[in-house]
Amino acid sequence: MLVMKFGGSSVMDAEHIRHVAKIVRDRLDRKPVVVLSAMGDTTDHLIEAAEKAISDGPVSVEFSLEKISETHLTALQALGLSTMFTQDLRELLCDLATLLSGISLIKEISPKTRDYLVSFGERLSVRLVARYFQSLGMNARPLDAWDAGFISDSNFTFAELVPESWRYIPAALLPLLDSGVLPVVTGFIAKDACGAVTTLGRGGSDLSATMIAAACKAEEAQVWKDVDGILTADPRIVADARPVGAVTYEEAAELAFFGAQVLHPRAMYPCSKTGTPVLVKNSHNLEAPGSVIGSSLPADAHHVRAITARGNITLVDIVSSRMLGQYGFLAEVFSCFARHRISIDMLATSEVSVSLTVDSTQDIGAAVNELARIAAVEVKMNKAIVTIIGLVSHSSVILESAFGVCARLGVQAQMVSHGASKVNIGFIVDGSEADTVVRGLHKKFFGEQS
Repeated sequence: MLVMKFGGSSVMDAEHIRHVAKIVRDRLDRKPVVVLSAMGDTTDHLIEAAEKAISDGPVSVEFSLEKISETHLTALQALGLSTMFTQDLRELLCDLATLLSGISLIKEISPKTRDYLVSFGERLSVRLVARYFQSLGMNARPLDAWDAGFISDSNFTFAELVPESWRYIPAALLPLLDSGVLPVVTGFIAKDACGAVTTLGRGGSDLSATMIAAACKAEEAQVWKDVDGILTADPRIVADARPVGAVTYEEAAELAFFGAQVLHPRAMYPCSKTGTPVLVKNSHNLEAPGSVIGSSLPADAHHVRAITARGNITLVDIVSSRMLGQYGFLAEVFSCFARHRISIDMLATSEVSVSLTVDSTQDIGAAVNELARIAAVEVKMNKAIVTIIGLVSHSSVILESAFGVCARLGVQAQMVSHGASKVNIGFIVDGSEADTVVRGLHKKFFGEQS
């Protein structure tokens, strides 16, 4: 079997849905399961509808519903289907109207209600697309994720799937595949043990696909994007960035964390656990081979896989003579950040100092004031993390080349992190220098694209 995931931009309108149908139809012999996101900007429209219901009251509900239903009705008409909504689509819109009316009356939306609200996007999407597949003669069946075995905890807006889902998912889907059904499953959503709708948070739709592939022991999971796979750098920074043929799960996770918008690290976990390959393909360029994420690399793999940059970073330098020969100091530092719920990205230490980075969106003022009682603390804003993803077994060569590039560019590396991860070398530069450094490193390691 095969799992194929298509995001919102791939099913944003009738033209894109037709293209998706062709891709799926050409692979029917591989017993695909299709995982879909909401159409286009539907999720944003749903959240906007709730906000308007709170601010404007019942008068805004009808207008918001019309905007959401128009997206789907226009697609139905353009696909040559009935101009009237099918019963299941109509029922969903009625339920949505009731929910928005309730939100307009109570003037608030809880995380639990928000999850239920945004679930309508995926649920409408799979019903519409499955109906079009049926019109082409495919034996498609739309499935809400909970009917496909997705059970989560009750951590609304960022739920985690419970271990039992590993059994429930194949029990729900494999009999359908064996009977010739093409399951079309909602990504991103699940239900908890009490039957409340939950969402799986960032990367949730990709996680839905990789979880199905891993639990069902699929041949592979395919994630269809609008790029030719994982690239050697951000094409907005490096014009001649090129696709990477293969990366490991760990490399893909590091790429995602440090700026490459491919797959969220948590979406990699199910397939990394089972060794199921993930193929990233371009739905707009079917001839491109794409990038394979797996447990190993080909023997001829380049020692540098990709270069990323992540801006809006704050560098915190903490210096104290108390660190020299003392135990417990680092624990005290980390406890402080934990108490203030601040996530640390990178870390480097010496005998009397520790340097670390945090995302600039986090408020670190209180933590800095607390740490100032035991150490000298310096905060440096507007930094960027430049990361080289590759084989750290070649780290001496990589570091020599990287710092040679920085020296020629007149850029000072302000902190270096190497060794904690076996696949990346990261260093801090001024935010204004990051793009220049990435371009210089890309030219050094990959040369000019011919």
